Amino acid sequence: MASLRDVGELPRKTAEKSSRQKKRGSFEGDTDTVPEKATDRAEEIAQFLQRMKIKQEQNGVCDETTISENGRHNCPILWRTRSLNAPSPIQQFGPCGRIMRNSAMVMTIQDPASQRLTWYKPPLSVLVIKKVRDAQVIQPFIQLVKWLTIEKRMLVFVEASVMEESLVTSHSGFPVLKDKLMSFREGQDDLTDKIDFIICLGGDGTLLYASSLFQQSVPPVMAFHLGSLGFLTPFKFDNFQDQVTNVLEGHAALTLRSRLRCIILRKDQETGKGGCPPTNLLVLNEVVIDRGPSPYLSNIDLYLDGKRITSVQGDGLIVSTPTGSTAYAVAAGASMIHPSVPAIMVTPICPHSLSFRPIVVPAGVELKIKLNYEARNTCWASFDGRHQQELMVGDSLRVTTSIYPVPSICAEDQIADWFASLDECLRWNDRKRQKHFDDADDLSPPDLTPDLTHSSSSDTLDSLSERNEGFDN
Repeated sequence: MASLRDVGELPRKTAEKSSRQKKRGSFEGDTDTVPEKATDRAEEIAQFLQRMKIKQEQNGVCDETTISENGRHNCPILWRTRSLNAPSPIQQFGPCGRIMRNSAMVMTIQDPASQRLTWYKPPLSVLVIKKVRDAQVIQPFIQLVKWLTIEKRMLVFVEASVMEESLVTSHSGFPVLKDKLMSFREGQDDLTDKIDFIICLGGDGTLLYASSLFQQSVPPVMAFHLGSLGFLTPFKFDNFQDQVTNVLEGHAALTLRSRLRCIILRKDQETGKGGCPPTNLLVLNEVVIDRGPSPYLSNIDLYLDGKRITSVQGDGLIVSTPTGSTAYAVAAGASMIHPSVPAIMVTPICPHSLSFRPIVVPAGVELKIKLNYEARNTCWASFDGRHQQELMVGDSLRVTTSIYPVPSICAEDQIADWFASLDECLRWNDRKRQKHFDDADDLSPPDLTPDLTHSSSSDTLDSLSERNEGFDN
């Protein structure tokens, strides 16, 4: 791809090249032939790039940091994600084939362990999210908030519903902290640019909820295991002071957990007649499309980058991130993908086919999911288990990887944390050890009794009986 700043240069450069070729001959041995369509082709490319520029400005896929003082975007063409679907570091394939160079899109493959958290200024505000309706989390919550406000002198944000929770208000240490806390309500207060750091107390649901609060850039998240499963919560609360201090000082590894951008376009919006903006959500685990309360099979068409690839007839479909591959998807038979792998997992739910296996597609593609026109019923979409929406015939759901991942702080590093979670939470490859052989001296004498259960195809009843008589004698 060429960058947008090269748009104006393409026709001029091609025209100059055509002029030079006309003077010296465009092809070897032919001094009069000039490719007349060269300039037209350059104009087509320029017009295509201009259309892409307008489209991505309208759809909001440009990086806001690339807006210049005059309000125009100076970023390269971005179909979708920039950081998770970079081209190969190898630019040339064979003597002639190569990838069009674009310096803004080149990314080297790095060691996951080298991905570390840094603060360009000390964090001053922290959002504390705790598990709801759990009495065991109240005491750790009070301890943490008290330490952050008094010892670290940080501005602490909590949900307004937490401030009103009876288990919290009845705690003896809460009245002292009440006036020092900042509260917010989901869907009413905008936390953008107000939070430097997030701490979760509970299970995986607290991290999913933290992700839903930030539909663009997400602050670093530190998750303590105080819930049920805790696959995404690697920290133990025992020595929280030392662990939080290390993170605040920048001594921590990061896992960038990709998210999916899900856009629902209704039938009238597809045709350009709808007045309401489309539903636009980011999910950390998965988007699930199923048959809902209907007793009939789902009949869903699946498109990849505009091309129809299959129809799903079954209970539904799961489109998940690598982080979500160890959630609902793994229960439906999918493979487990490390969260640093740039990919999207597509998993059918109870398909009425013996050959429909889960597939993994590149992170940068766009999936489109539509109800088949011959479907007997509608389908329902849910996003990280929330915001359930019904999809009618003519509606579509567009899914692709977002450019805004969730920076999850590691207790040790990306690899060790993930395999520790596989072992502790899912008991991955957990079985009894096979016994080893004893020493040769301890082995019993071999059993010389004939094995009548194993015979070759050439054995007959007579030969077997003669063999038995020989053993009897």
